[in-house]
Amino acid sequence: MHNLQQLLVGISVKKIWGSTDLSVKSICFDSRKAVPHSCFIAINGSQLDGHGYISMAIAAGSSVVVCEWLPESIQENITYIVVYSTAKALGIMAANFYEQPSKKLTLVAVTGTNGKTTIVHLLYHMVRKMGYKAGMFSTIYNKVLDQTYPASHTTPDPLQLQSLLHLMVASGCQYCFMEASSHAIVQERLAGLYFRGAIFTNITHEHLDYHLNFSKYIQAKKKLFDHLPATAFALMNQQDKHSPVLLQNCKAQKFTFSLRDVADFRAKIVTNTLHGLELALALAHQSIWFQLLGAFNASNLLAAYGTAQLLGLNSEESLVALSAIPPVLGRMNRVHHGKSQQVIIDYAHTPDALQKVMDTLHAIRPAGSRLIAIMGCGGNRDQQKRVMIGKILSQNSDIAIFTSDNPREEDPQEIINAMQQGVPKAALPKVLHIVDRAMAIKTACLLAHANDLILIAGKGHQYYEEIKGVKYPFFEAKIVQEILVDAKAV
Repeated sequence: MHNLQQLLVGISVKKIWGSTDLSVKSICFDSRKAVPHSCFIAINGSQLDGHGYISMAIAAGSSVVVCEWLPESIQENITYIVVYSTAKALGIMAANFYEQPSKKLTLVAVTGTNGKTTIVHLLYHMVRKMGYKAGMFSTIYNKVLDQTYPASHTTPDPLQLQSLLHLMVASGCQYCFMEASSHAIVQERLAGLYFRGAIFTNITHEHLDYHLNFSKYIQAKKKLFDHLPATAFALMNQQDKHSPVLLQNCKAQKFTFSLRDVADFRAKIVTNTLHGLELALALAHQSIWFQLLGAFNASNLLAAYGTAQLLGLNSEESLVALSAIPPVLGRMNRVHHGKSQQVIIDYAHTPDALQKVMDTLHAIRPAGSRLIAIMGCGGNRDQQKRVMIGKILSQNSDIAIFTSDNPREEDPQEIINAMQQGVPKAALPKVLHIVDRAMAIKTACLLAHANDLILIAGKGHQYYEEIKGVKYPFFEAKIVQEILVDAKAV
């Protein structure tokens, strides 16, 4: 049980109706999870308004209601707290409920359109290999030490986030690394968190179905850096022109990393192959071999190394640890084909990420080999990028197969037709339409010659295909393996 007055510390309150001298057993923002002596927080969300469920929460036992406006009917013996933002109040109250766990360890956030998952995984595995206890929040899964917890969102809701942070502290974790999505920042899911630092990777076309325009998307990312304390660090990608904009109101200590420009942390690609990267790091005064593929991963590795230095970790030990980390699940994963073709599975689902992956594969593919690329676009999401992805896919591959990718409530063929609008006339003969994604993968394997590269983009680590509200099992790595086994048997 927690005292309500303590839970309200740090919250901007407009009005209080009732007593605050009472105990709270739990916090919830879903009325179905309300129990006796719970506090229900009415979130005014994009799809549902929690204010419409206040009476249900009270009926289930909630004795405290946090809202942005009072309901028409005020019930006796119920305390109503009217605040300016219930979303922000949820984050702060959750932090207070779990005794401010983010202040008891070193918490670092990573934000940007691409690279968040890879950098978080690099940092988590780096410190674990160095002997430290740590946790992480990522798109793929969450970790407390070596225990894995499912991730339904890139950044969890505040209750789940604070609960897991509390568990990390109880488990002795010294570090936590987390992805900070633009949705989470705008929805105040980071409220109540204390950051030791934040990393910016890049910002390109993505999530405009939610943010409506690119300017609002930038402002969402900027909000993370606006709220960093002076004791924190902000590590920015010098190669992204938006970095200065994000730092305009930032009080934190500012640092940069770059593979090209003058920066605090610099590196040069010495060797870039299908087996990994060799980087020469300016501060380390040596070349190091890493298992990750591609120039964009060189940037991710540099960001991880720079963060290690800003956290005061040993330079040589951090590099040894980073060099031992394999590619992240669904990020430039290689699958060898029986006839020497190689299949690359990558999560790239934005125009910028797709272009970088294809540029990388062109740079490192064997002489005379072809690139066969398979990709679709998600349904009920940003429609503007479909034309761009269709253009990039068709222009940068020898054979492009447009297919399904979580069509959700849309007709997958209509999504493919939208992608087709971006195909230049000269590239039309190279494009195939195969709605069935498994058949598209099988077709690519059948069409591939020796030494050809097959890129399967868009889904990466995902284990499902979402169609009409149902998530059907679909894990590409497993499907590829099954196809290769069948091919060997023939």
